[in-house]
Amino acid sequence: MHTTLQTLWQETHDGESVRQRLFHVLRQSIIQMVLAPGQALSEKELADTFSVSRQPVREAFIRLSEAGLVEVKPQRGTYVVKISQRAVLEARFVREAVEVAVVRLAAEKGLDPGVLTDLHDLLARQRRCIEPNDNDRFYRLDEAFHRTLSLGVKQHAAWKVIEEVRAQLDRVRYLSVPHSTPLERLVDQHASIVDAIEARDVQQAEEAMSLHLREILVSMPDLVRRFPAMFEEQAAFEGQESQRFKEQENPALKQETIQ
Repeated sequence: MHTTLQTLWQETHDGESVRQRLFHVLRQSIIQMVLAPGQALSEKELADTFSVSRQPVREAFIRLSEAGLVEVKPQRGTYVVKISQRAVLEARFVREAVEVAVVRLAAEKGLDPGVLTDLHDLLARQRRCIEPNDNDRFYRLDEAFHRTLSLGVKQHAAWKVIEEVRAQLDRVRYLSVPHSTPLERLVDQHASIVDAIEARDVQQAEEAMSLHLREILVSMPDLVRRFPAMFEEQAAFEGQESQRFKEQENPALKQETIQ
């Protein structure tokens, strides 16, 4: 099903306030590229779309601006911010630090059988997304996978941090599938994480999580070439960061670069 503002609105909870629902819908629509990078946003048009007053739309714009997803330009309007590679890399760094700590704890102490059952169920459901290329459903299950891990080791604050930095990352991740990253690869990486936890292999669990979260470094250069209008200009250090990761994964590449 094609994702629209209306379908995202229908997926929100009726029990939430209009302000909260509107913020969630606009945030998710930016992440899922329903509202494209650089697109102008009309306060009036959005208010009419959701049959709400302009005040909650204005408040949502403020919150989205604080999250780095929109830019309010005085006398000019409000625009979806283009994807900043710098912001993506910084968010990835924070997320890796937190999630590696989470998976280390899970491998050291083990997970309750019920949590492991939930993880295996999520893996099975993710695999069913591969053949029909159901990217939207996969990413909901992907979020559930990482949330289950964090809450499974009783690290609620860790999950809050992850949620805060996810927005910048998720725009690239939505763009990367199916253009650069096959779903099957991501599911296999999730499976490797679970296998390492079950084996109580701390080092392997950490390495599997790091590899999974560094997948974005592999896909982003290709995405910048494919969709240059969606990205801000690439800073020099960002290209170097991606190069360093590739060299870590393939030492021969470093030797070729030196030569």
